[in-house]
Amino acid sequence: MNATPAETDREPRRQVGALPYRRMRDGTYTILLITSRESRRWVIPKGWPMKGRKPFDAAAREAYEEAGLLGTIGKRPLGFYLYEKRLKSRDAVLCQVKVYPLEVRKQLKTWPEKDEREDRWFSPAEAADAVAEPGLAAIIRSACKRDADVLR
Repeated sequence: MNATPAETDREPRRQVGALPYRRMRDGTYTILLITSRESRRWVIPKGWPMKGRKPFDAAAREAYEEAGLLGTIGKRPLGFYLYEKRLKSRDAVLCQVKVYPLEVRKQLKTWPEKDEREDRWFSPAEAADAVAEPGLAAIIRSACKRDADVLR
């Protein structure tokens, strides 16, 4: 299938996201995923850049709003992935999400979007299999390899 020039030339809208993780005592990691509000698929906390905030700070804010997470956000992105965001108008827009690591210290009992989403801790392999976007799955797999230093 060939893409039309309009599909290949459009500039993706930029978003920021957090990859929430915990390092377990045995040296392995767990990853928190949340459900999207509309399609209920497994995703990471993400959103639009925020005026006056650095991208990693905006990613940390999204993790708080969408999953009640507090922790230490990395200042260097792990990478980025592309996905099609469905708008309320039913139009789709191509988005590029820059993903920052978030070492979770605490999950609050209540947060702004608690009643709108589910959340679950996954092993890295399960998280990579649960997400629909191949680029996000690749980021999860590479970031959580036992010998990877990116999450430290």
